Amino acid sequence: MTDVYRALADPTRRAILDLLVERDGRTLFDLCTTLAGSGVSSSRQAISQHLTVLEEAGLVRSARAGRTKVHHIRTEPLREIPRRWPTDREDGDR
Repeated sequence: MTDVYRALADPTRRAILDLLVERDGRTLFDLCTTLAGSGVSSSRQAISQHLTVLEEAGLVRSARAGRTKVHHIRTEPLREIPRRWPTDREDGDR
């Protein structure tokens, strides 16, 4: 779980996850182009390294589609967060 928190600590990695939530199955080129358009300035190599960190944390799965790699979000590792810190409790339950 430490890898998940470390991956989520970086704003560029959170922006990548936001883009994958918005539309899953994006290529590196698509992610770089969309991030640049939203004001996040990172090189292709930096975005690729961020994707590697997200993959190692289990938050992104990548698959080959011909000559390109397509990235998909995985939300399973995030399920531990509300289990550990529930947000649906009433104020009187604290």
